[in-house]
Amino acid sequence: MNLAIIGTGYVGLTTGTCFAEVGHNVICVDNDREKVEKLKNGYMPIYEPELEDMILSNVSAGKLSFTTDLAVAVHECEIIFIAVPTPPHADGSVDLSYIEAVSHEIADALRPEHGYRIIVDKSTVPVSTGSKVSEVIRRYAACDVKVDVVSNPEFLREGSAVKDLMNPDRIVIGANSQRAMDLMKRVYQPFSAPIVEVDLSSAELIKHAANSFLALKISYINAVAAVCEKAGADVELVAQGIGMDKRISRHFLNAGLGYGGSCFPKDVKGFINIADQLGAPMYLLKEVEQINARQIERFLDRIREKMWVLRNKRIAVWGIAFKQNTDDVRESVAVKLIRRLAEEGAIVTAYDPKAAETGARALEGVSVTICSDMYECVRDAEVLVVATEWRQFATANLVKVRELMHLPIIFDGRNILHGENAVHAGFEYHSVGRKSLYPER
Repeated sequence: MNLAIIGTGYVGLTTGTCFAEVGHNVICVDNDREKVEKLKNGYMPIYEPELEDMILSNVSAGKLSFTTDLAVAVHECEIIFIAVPTPPHADGSVDLSYIEAVSHEIADALRPEHGYRIIVDKSTVPVSTGSKVSEVIRRYAACDVKVDVVSNPEFLREGSAVKDLMNPDRIVIGANSQRAMDLMKRVYQPFSAPIVEVDLSSAELIKHAANSFLALKISYINAVAAVCEKAGADVELVAQGIGMDKRISRHFLNAGLGYGGSCFPKDVKGFINIADQLGAPMYLLKEVEQINARQIERFLDRIREKMWVLRNKRIAVWGIAFKQNTDDVRESVAVKLIRRLAEEGAIVTAYDPKAAETGARALEGVSVTICSDMYECVRDAEVLVVATEWRQFATANLVKVRELMHLPIIFDGRNILHGENAVHAGFEYHSVGRKSLYPER
């Protein structure tokens, strides 16, 4: 099938590439001419495992192309996916101006001779957005165009986006016409996953509800971690016991610095706003946000308690990206932590395997030295903070780290190090929701 993807961010680029990989002909459209030219020349605007090789091979095979000409994509493609940004306003409501602008542009390009077209909301949008897109099409498109609007929310995780798209656990299609549903099922025929067939409004709610529930699990286990610290219990063991219940599962029960990234904070705020607008307030999610915001403060309090005054203390931070296997620093808790440490006068060094460049932009104006080597980052440091759960941090040579540091203190904000190994290497080891460990004197 001939598919168009409007927008080449994380969602659009990975979705379009994976569609091409399974045999569809895909045109990716973006209004950023420089970005399109870079993609044509093999330059990747984001880091995502497996994505670069897949893009290059499908471009070479003629299955994937990039353009700034939306009208050409509308003319050639029977299904048009909208994957443009939906950033939050200050009040948590979703900025739909990009969706509206693209819908208008699609309407201007539609012609009756093109035949039937499906416009798919792939971006995370509030309920009723699909009906608004339909209204824009009716208002601005030529007479007699035949169009259906569909919601097809994505559930990819940055860092494993290709894997998630190629091996989805479910595919949600929200359509109010059987014709649209049948064509969308053809799009996903190469994928082995159950298809959830729902109406348009239900599909739009599923993404917000799903991400908000996952954020709730993270905040819940972080609240439990605070209790564990007071009780002398181990949150990892508690999470294991909870997660063995099939009704709950172990997924997303990882205590740490809290959730971040481009999805969870935005989607929780968005769902709260949607519920408020509909007159069904989600007080539970408001507390989820508060727990998440408090988590970084609790962690900083523990560092302050140990170090007393942070001014002029040399603190190394491992991790800048919001999670492992990505260079995305949007709403990164690691970035927030670095900012707070610098504000209090600490001498901060930071290292990340992939997010050095994006981190430098996010931390512009902040007094921090971004290092190119994880071991150089800790040289002469008095505290090492683990802020992102990269595997290379979990497998670091702690004896070497101890030799380089001025004081032997680790604060593991992601609980990825083995405390006993840290103590054996001579460290004081502090984590989240577990007892602090000290070497024998």
